Amino acid sequence: MGCAWRVAVVLLVSVALAACGGHKGFMAPIAETTAVPGTSTVDMLVATTRLPSGDPNTLFSGERSAQPFLTAIAVSIPPASKRKVGQVQWPKKIPPNPETDFAVLKVAPLPSVESGQGWLRTHNKNGHVMVFVHGFNNRYEDAVFRFAQIVHDSNANVAPVLFTWPSRARVLDYNYDKESTNYSRTGLERLLQALQADKDVKDITILAHSMGTWLAMESLRQMSIRDGKVAPKIENVILASPDIDIDVFARQWSELGGKKPKFTIFVSQDDRALALSRFISGDIQRLGQINPADEPYRARFENAGITVVDLTKVRSGDRLAHGKFAESPEIVQLIGDRLVNGQTLTDSNISLGEGITAVVAGTTGGIGRVAATTVATPIDLLTLTPQQQRIGVGPDPGLVFDKAEQPAAPPR
Repeated sequence: MGCAWRVAVVLLVSVALAACGGHKGFMAPIAETTAVPGTSTVDMLVATTRLPSGDPNTLFSGERSAQPFLTAIAVSIPPASKRKVGQVQWPKKIPPNPETDFAVLKVAPLPSVESGQGWLRTHNKNGHVMVFVHGFNNRYEDAVFRFAQIVHDSNANVAPVLFTWPSRARVLDYNYDKESTNYSRTGLERLLQALQADKDVKDITILAHSMGTWLAMESLRQMSIRDGKVAPKIENVILASPDIDIDVFARQWSELGGKKPKFTIFVSQDDRALALSRFISGDIQRLGQINPADEPYRARFENAGITVVDLTKVRSGDRLAHGKFAESPEIVQLIGDRLVNGQTLTDSNISLGEGITAVVAGTTGGIGRVAATTVATPIDLLTLTPQQQRIGVGPDPGLVFDKAEQPAAPPR
């Protein structure tokens, strides 16, 4: 590869991924008396493995902390007449204007696990908890405001818990961020175990995006290896635009044990961020960019009972097509209305609205104009095909992708 081509690739990566983060300095609370009529408030519990910044405007940096921190945060959302569903309205100045901007109303450090449990008792009205894990190139405030938007716009009846890991929020620090997810595996696992142990928590939904899906899968895998199973209260796992090597995901899945949570995966073939990730990751297909109508993906996911929702035809304001799950009004509301409750989504019980289609693999009747589907037939974890036996595949054949079977990469 020539020098000019290398420079062009670096510039393309930088431009394409810059939209993932870049906001800074809005975490200092405004006076609650400045809140205006019609605003909404999202209260969330934030757990992090980031190092405190010492600055009330940022709270936490992108560096790694040897100990986790818990914080209760309240975010004000502008009135419905002033914003569109799926939109985070970043302040243009300090202090923010709550009539037009997202604004922090409260920041309360919680010094112990017991104080976190106290927050849950106050905010966990029905026993449903959603844990959000953000992706690459996110500052602390990026994750807080995005999760506030998701909770508000999805109208999910959950206690919101954000897990934010140390991202430097610089496009050329991709490897640092990836290693930070590995650094944070135990932190996320311990958070999930604490939620599992809380008697007031009935069920847990994990919603992870982009590189955060790697962290979520690794934490669940680690939990399964340590305890012999995934915590039973973790009923639903939603992976949005997962930046995971397809072969690695197959291995992670196989090591989650026999009884797994319900999995829903949002993919999109026009995801430009994942196209670049594939380019710099050895040209191995990323899970979030597959076409679920293609074989072997369709059969493998159907056999595994995994819901795969193809959002390629869904339009949003995201020019990278990497955040459709949060920015598309129909999809974010789908998360709150159906997926958090563990419902099976088929063309008979869901509509994505006029002119919006989501092509799905795995339906017993083929590929259709539906939101999602899952197959109830459990995978036989002990049966290997002759070909898989020859190549020494592990104990879960449902998600093994033979290199010869994988569709070729699209032309660049």
